[in-house]
Amino acid sequence: MSQAISQPIPTSAAVGTAATLAIETHGLRKEYGGKVAVHDVTIAVPQGEVFGFLGPNGAGKSTTMKMLLGLAFPTAGTAKLLGHPLGAMAAKRRIGFLPEQFRFHEWLRGTEFLDFHGELSGVSRAERRRRIPEVLDLVGLAGRGGDRLRTYSKGMLQRIGLAQALLNDPALIFLDEPTSALDPIGRREVREIIRVLKGRGMTVFLNSHILSEVESVCDRVAIVDRGRVVRYGALDELLRETLDVELLLGAHDDALLRRIAEFGAIESREQGQHDLIRVRVDTLDEIPALVEMIARAGVAIYGVTPHRRSLEDVFLGAVEGGTE
Repeated sequence: MSQAISQPIPTSAAVGTAATLAIETHGLRKEYGGKVAVHDVTIAVPQGEVFGFLGPNGAGKSTTMKMLLGLAFPTAGTAKLLGHPLGAMAAKRRIGFLPEQFRFHEWLRGTEFLDFHGELSGVSRAERRRRIPEVLDLVGLAGRGGDRLRTYSKGMLQRIGLAQALLNDPALIFLDEPTSALDPIGRREVREIIRVLKGRGMTVFLNSHILSEVESVCDRVAIVDRGRVVRYGALDELLRETLDVELLLGAHDDALLRRIAEFGAIESREQGQHDLIRVRVDTLDEIPALVEMIARAGVAIYGVTPHRRSLEDVFLGAVEGGTE
């Protein structure tokens, strides 16, 4: 088994100039009364990307997000949002935020709620009149803006929360578990909204425990565990680091197994009428040579099936005992 190690964190030079980074942190740390919640978070998020922030419960995800939003102050380290230091009003005006646990004013109508939050965000009255119908339509609440929030289902409240996060047309939006209250159809719709936002050049910081969701929309991910970034990188690069290939073979001897093991570690073997062997290889390009070697040995090949790793494989390898 290969060891899961922390990925070197790209500097701004590696992912773009500082002017093109939506988020840049260096050694971000947070202590509460001597207890360290976040040890060291260093990330660089290019503008216009969907960034997944992952980790088990208690890993420091929420604390990190609070520091970036100015809801908690770092004990050490530095960070910039949209090129500005943490807390700068110039950045705050261009940020949207949907918290995981929200408490909205249930006596307000949907349009009143959005108008109130738009005014708090400094959106002009004329702009609010234009934007409110747009965001209601975008989140699937067109025609429900006149209803009071107390009549909304939990999923509808999640949608109206997303609408308020988008009202000021932010350059950077933080979404904390944005689909936690939604059914599968609603989750799919939110994924489509995220893709639309990316298409408009918006940067999306997505904190979600639904790994399949993150895998379908994110360009880059960071996995945190016990307050530290343990994996970081472009999603497609993380997923293609290694892969497994299943071989369904006819009769063979142990000498062939030893030759197969030269291509990669044999992960499993199931013996029956045919031998099913799972081998870990580095790249797809190794598979033709592996198959050719087996064929030259005179062994019947009944099946060759490559299996790429999922984000769940990467995640579990990073946080469960450090092995993949």
